[in-house]
Amino acid sequence: MKKLIVLAIIVSAVACSKPQKKVLVYAKGTATINESTKTITTTDGAGSDEKTLVLNDKEKTTINIETTNGKAAIEIPTNGYYVVNAKQDTIVGSYQVYGAVKTSKTVITQEALKQSIDSLEQLIQGKNISAANRNFFILPLTAVKVTDNLDAYIVGPFRQVTSLEKVDGKEPEVYRFYSVKEIRETIANLTRLTIAEKK
Repeated sequence: MKKLIVLAIIVSAVACSKPQKKVLVYAKGTATINESTKTITTTDGAGSDEKTLVLNDKEKTTINIETTNGKAAIEIPTNGYYVVNAKQDTIVGSYQVYGAVKTSKTVITQEALKQSIDSLEQLIQGKNISAANRNFFILPLTAVKVTDNLDAYIVGPFRQVTSLEKVDGKEPEVYRFYSVKEIRETIANLTRLTIAEKK
């Protein structure tokens, strides 16, 4: 009986120590995290920074963001993997079907190009955004829950997906985020492809 009680206590302790929430912060310049106060401070500068804060709190948690452009107290209400936008610009993203790198060339029709452009334009306008669609529109100094899976891969603005392996035979759960500026550049590049060459 004593062995069973001890085992139950150990199992309970392990379960309680497992991270409940993960917060990925995207910032312009440099970001630092004070874990004891749950405060993320960013300083102005070139480039982009990202930091991860792991929380064991089961209850609703508040994290504080302090930037040169303002402050915010952001609630992290339930367990899961969150993205916080501490940048000055909106960031957008979505779930990506990740598979092996294609070795053959794919021909894209004009219709498919126009659909891609339309989809990207809707994304940067915050249209058709929903948890069900697994796409995201994150204003500055706000957060969004991306997934319940703390082991998902989230690739931020100005970064590239390199190599990801299957886990237990399953494709990894991958989300890709971009700055609105990056999406606009992509739209411009795709739009050039829809214009017929002059003869």
